[in-house]
Amino acid sequence: MSDTVAPPSDYRILVPRDWFRVDLTQERWRGQLKTFVDRESGSGSAPEEVRRSLWTTLRNIAERGAADGALEFYLKTETPEGTAYPASLMVSLLPTPPGLAPEVGELAQTLARRRGDASRVEAVELPAGDAVRATTDTTLDFHVRMPGGVGYLLLAFSVPLSGTEGPMGDLCEAIAYSLRWVE
Repeated sequence: MSDTVAPPSDYRILVPRDWFRVDLTQERWRGQLKTFVDRESGSGSAPEEVRRSLWTTLRNIAERGAADGALEFYLKTETPEGTAYPASLMVSLLPTPPGLAPEVGELAQTLARRRGDASRVEAVELPAGDAVRATTDTTLDFHVRMPGGVGYLLLAFSVPLSGTEGPMGDLCEAIAYSLRWVE
């Protein structure tokens, strides 16, 4: 993709309605996350220890993501007793000065070295442009190069219960392929 193209003003991604969205760009994200935890733990029917554990885990993930440039955090619902979540998506902006974003092949090599044998890393083409796809048994990351060479948008999926080699992994792929840039 040419770096002479203007950078996008935004992005659009299709995420199923039953995924709970937390906007990490707003100060109120903790309240949104608490709403999710309360709803998933049955508003009091789950043991307090389970609710506290779920809250702590998700809060830590969201705080780390927000500190690293995350914009949105999506959580798939429908878990028994609120003990775990079957899937999540963290959308992060990884900006670079215009024209200094590494090429996709270069980023793929760097990620492959960094992640080692436990991860499968490959350059792929999405409708939104060139990307690097990195997969483990339970994670699926897409580093999508932004038009104008201003960095990457990272779509980081976690599928801890069913893994990436099943219907939930296929759904995560479909979500990534739905990414479109807004000019």
